[in-house]
Amino acid sequence: MRTFDFAPLYRSSVGFDQIANMMDRVLTNDGATPSYPPYNIEKLDNDAYRISIAVAGFSDSDLSVEVREKALIVSARKADEDEAKSYLH
Repeated sequence: MRTFDFAPLYRSSVGFDQIANMMDRVLTNDGATPSYPPYNIEKLDNDAYRISIAVAGFSDSDLSVEVREKALIVSARKADEDEAKSYLH
């Protein structure tokens, strides 16, 4: 990725600080938004998709999938385990 220094241009643009700052933010953003957990979206057919989410440590019963206001919401709640564990390290 290249970095451009627009500082010399700012000197002659009094009053345009907001636009210059906005352009800086747009140009320095690499377009990658952080997403956790990682997921894949596969197109199976014209109207069929498969979404695979990596949620290690959760079972199917811990996950909840719902559609709310045209958005797919995936949430997880880990059930409390009653048995005591003994860790060595």
